[in-house]
Amino acid sequence: MFRISNKMKMSVIIPVFNERGTISDIIKKAVGVVLPVGKELIVVNDGSSDDTGVVLRKLKDEIDFILLEHEKNQGKGAAIKTGLGAAKGDLVLIQDADLEYDPNDYLKLITPFLTGNAKVVYGSRILSKSRRGKLSFYLGGRFLTFAANLLYGLRITDESTCYKVFRADLIKELNLESKGFEFCAEVTAKIGKRKIPICEVPISYNARTKEKGKKIKWIDGFVGLFTLIKYKFIK
Repeated sequence: MFRISNKMKMSVIIPVFNERGTISDIIKKAVGVVLPVGKELIVVNDGSSDDTGVVLRKLKDEIDFILLEHEKNQGKGAAIKTGLGAAKGDLVLIQDADLEYDPNDYLKLITPFLTGNAKVVYGSRILSKSRRGKLSFYLGGRFLTFAANLLYGLRITDESTCYKVFRADLIKELNLESKGFEFCAEVTAKIGKRKIPICEVPISYNARTKEKGKKIKWIDGFVGLFTLIKYKFIK
């Protein structure tokens, strides 16, 4: 049985690729958040070709976090799997390396675990009044959410949100295979197939543009849809 105690810890996994301009700020924000549980930061440098690695190694002299590095870029899902291998927490939270998502929402995200029997919590941008990004990304996210709900009998509003929190024992036994952005679709599909309820809480969101470094592309939406279908009918 999952028990809450003052010794409980959350592992924050931050996959990062070419984010030298934001990675320092997001790590400092995540470290600075005060929570009623312990916290460890696991940063996975996914083969960055800019100065992200230099920034991270310098920052480690000032801040305590775990730094793991891929020699070559493998994708967000691969970086998360590497982070999971080092995670020692009771909970696992996924944090993007840009500044679209605010670590000040951590408490809201973990509250359903502290006050109830939650196993999975998603931070929903739809349930809040945060600034939305490009219309095509918004509509793509809404369609993927519709597909996930239809295929797996879910009732969520934001399938592709970055902020996903899991009981560590659960996510580690899902045998995740995705290497790229389709991580979101795979994990949602596998949770859905197990009929595990997904709790949602509203979060803040500050969308950035492609010009400011947004990396997801329209093709990733099709890959996500195929992934949802694959785990429903093939896997």
